[in-house]
Amino acid sequence: MRRRDFLKAGGTAALVSSVALPLHAFVPGHNFDKYDFGFGPPVSDRLNQGPFPADLYPSWTVVMATTPSSDPVPNYGMGLVTYICDEVGPPHKSGEAAEKSIEELVRLPIGSKLYLRVNWKDVQQKPGRLDLCPHWKTTFDLAREYDKRVGLRVMMSNPDIQESPLPPFLDGKVPMVKLGSWKNRERFEPRYDDPRFQSAFRELTSLLADAYDGHPQVEYVDTAMYGFWGEGHTWPLEVNPFPNYAVAEATFVSMLEHQLQCWKKTPLATNTQPDFSKMGNSELVDRTIRSANWLRTDTIFIENEQIEALSNRPPWVGVTVEVGMSDASASSLHLDDGVTYTDNVFCHMCDVGACYGSLWNWHNIQADRIRAYYEKYPAAIDSAARRLGYRVRPAWIWTYDERGAPGLILGVVNDGVASVPGVLRVSVLDSSGKALSTGGLDAGYPLPGKVRQTQLPLPPGTAWKGLRLKAEIEVKGQRHPVRWACKQSLNPDGTLTLRPTAGLGEFDETGGLAS
Repeated sequence: MRRRDFLKAGGTAALVSSVALPLHAFVPGHNFDKYDFGFGPPVSDRLNQGPFPADLYPSWTVVMATTPSSDPVPNYGMGLVTYICDEVGPPHKSGEAAEKSIEELVRLPIGSKLYLRVNWKDVQQKPGRLDLCPHWKTTFDLAREYDKRVGLRVMMSNPDIQESPLPPFLDGKVPMVKLGSWKNRERFEPRYDDPRFQSAFRELTSLLADAYDGHPQVEYVDTAMYGFWGEGHTWPLEVNPFPNYAVAEATFVSMLEHQLQCWKKTPLATNTQPDFSKMGNSELVDRTIRSANWLRTDTIFIENEQIEALSNRPPWVGVTVEVGMSDASASSLHLDDGVTYTDNVFCHMCDVGACYGSLWNWHNIQADRIRAYYEKYPAAIDSAARRLGYRVRPAWIWTYDERGAPGLILGVVNDGVASVPGVLRVSVLDSSGKALSTGGLDAGYPLPGKVRQTQLPLPPGTAWKGLRLKAEIEVKGQRHPVRWACKQSLNPDGTLTLRPTAGLGEFDETGGLAS
């Protein structure tokens, strides 16, 4: 989509003059860097994060040091996402059963997460219940088998199909407003503020959240927004179905608030779409961030406004980036100085510090197409798999014993391109798995390329050797295990057993190895 052309055609006009209500919620464009979004999600048992001066801890000794892993880390809140279906449906391969085509996608090893984008009618046919389509059910069954989690989106508007995406009990019951012609078809959007639409939407949201909020297989859910694909716009059509901006914004702020109330455990990912359609998108993004939810984008090479929001977001906010990829056919490579367009995309996902990146053949989903590109051009995808998201490790481990009170001080490092999209929790376990000390770092920390020191006091008389360091990420009150991203050997559960690192403590005062 070339939405920049729309801006040149007049999309930057001022808000419509018919607005009669005060725009209490309107958030103008601003730089995200140093913007006051608050302190992020609270940390109930915050660990002491320094300073740790030598006059208070004179007995400190570095006993262990870890180095970065070069392998992908399959943690919650990060990874490459294999698309199972998009706005034109699930994969279709001649002579192959749909279940087999989906399984071929699910089992692709380069994708650690899965993604479903479906129409409203694909999950509900009648009021009061969910009616899940076959490819939804198949994906969840296979996700369980292959131990992969799923991201979700349910669309209220889909310009890529001839028929309505709405369920039968709404189709023809809600007023539809003609916006204009696009791609040789007249385009209509519902009056989202119609009481029948609002009642049905609230029921749908509640039904989905009742079934999937905090579900062990669900990674995140895209916020349901206005317009085409639910992404917050009806580009390139310059009008919307509302009488004025105030009604439009109030409608979608109310819909967001209902989603936030229903999805208490699973993060919502709100699109950073610029407000071409004058719907109050900036307010939705602001509320999303302040409620410790996440962001997403459906592009990487169009609006500079989205790049600003993604790359300078608060550290506790996760980001997923969606861009179609090549199938290795000559017409889809778009080579420039030997670099394919898809390789360029994956590099720029890392540039904005994304947590997730898409593996997606737009409108042409098939495992063979992803495989064909990856087999020919693996380097950029492999690099992204090893850089996207947060990659945390206890780089320095100090021990101390002051006045009979022993403990550890950790220097936790993040080798990824993203901050931690929540709160990183660290625990010290004994050989039986009992927690001797535990707590959380500040939300979003450690930052990429930075060291965050933290203290873990231990019971008197505790010997440090053989203890285990455990990490978890807490997002919206839910805790997920984190595997340390270090080269040193880990236990099967991702914990690190403490042991002396060869060479530490053997240096003379000049910095050379003592003889």
